[in-house]
Amino acid sequence: MTDFPTLTWPEADGPHSARWRSEASVPPAKRVVIADDRTTADAAYRLACEGTALLWHGDFQNARQLLQAMTRRLDRKPRKQAPATPLDAFNQHRQAQSQKARTLGMLLIPLEGDYTIPLRRAPNVQQACEEVYGPPSQEASVVSLRELLGLIGAHEWRKKGVEIPALQERIHPHYGVFSPVRGEYVDLVARAPLPSKELAFDIGVGTGVLSALLAKRGVKRIVATDQDPRALACAKDNLTRLGYDAQVGVIAADLFPEGRAPLVVCNPPWLPARPASPIENAVYDYESRMLLGFLNGLADHLETGGEGWLILSDFAEHLGMRTHDWLLAALDRAGLVVVGREDIKPRHPKATDASDPLHAARVAEITSLWRLKVK
Repeated sequence: MTDFPTLTWPEADGPHSARWRSEASVPPAKRVVIADDRTTADAAYRLACEGTALLWHGDFQNARQLLQAMTRRLDRKPRKQAPATPLDAFNQHRQAQSQKARTLGMLLIPLEGDYTIPLRRAPNVQQACEEVYGPPSQEASVVSLRELLGLIGAHEWRKKGVEIPALQERIHPHYGVFSPVRGEYVDLVARAPLPSKELAFDIGVGTGVLSALLAKRGVKRIVATDQDPRALACAKDNLTRLGYDAQVGVIAADLFPEGRAPLVVCNPPWLPARPASPIENAVYDYESRMLLGFLNGLADHLETGGEGWLILSDFAEHLGMRTHDWLLAALDRAGLVVVGREDIKPRHPKATDASDPLHAARVAEITSLWRLKVK
């Protein structure tokens, strides 16, 4: 018996099976056909839409071109009727993205036990795979080409890093860890007045960018927490690379570490929607669990006179997923008062992209650093 799913497909000498890999926890397809350089884009697209997966046996670069052709066919599909509300637009957008991922995820690539791809003109993806899947297990496996390309892209971002002007350094995000490409929230932490430089808690450390910034600003000791093993490893790597590992202790915890601090910082996921896969936990905070957990536990972890910094976008409010009054009521119920608030407008490309289906909400969005104290 195995503790992982397997994919089975027909070959000339009978059925074959291999380990199925999916970081999005997509189950293996029940119907699989062999595809190669003779497979047309129309045929591949039709089969994928019907739920039939195509295991590629041809040239790797031709598989990439086929995926692009399938993407163009998906993008040409007529849009549904214009949504009546921003929330309808958001739900329609997520549904379209889910359908796109499901369809394009039907083009599959084989991997050998050492993560080499047994196809013509295939790139070397061994390091990218090892960073995500762990050391080679010497067993053959199958992965969607779309996921594999995501691994390759994440590997390149990890090597290159993301420039953080407030740090004057680069942060290197790992696969599945939210990348600090939206620098405005980092700028908020860079300019807010520090209540103390003795100790800070960083709740949900992610890449470690905020811990690094607090250390750069002179906070003597920082305790950073996360419950995602990838985030913990990513933060440790970045803080060590930047020379802040002596100042920052990174520990596995669900929200707060033990004790109290004069400063507790949290940047939870901004959208209170259900993640469609484990990898979306960095973006979606289902039922505002992390947000409410932070607010409701803050009083028990702040020193007298200390501040809690909540970094939060109002994007969810403009989508109709929660209201401003809901947030104020949550602060009140948690026994907290607002002693200051810093706001900033987003600078990312989507904020000015009129073709984006969520453009109206993005244009109105503001990211805030709420400075909170106990009543």
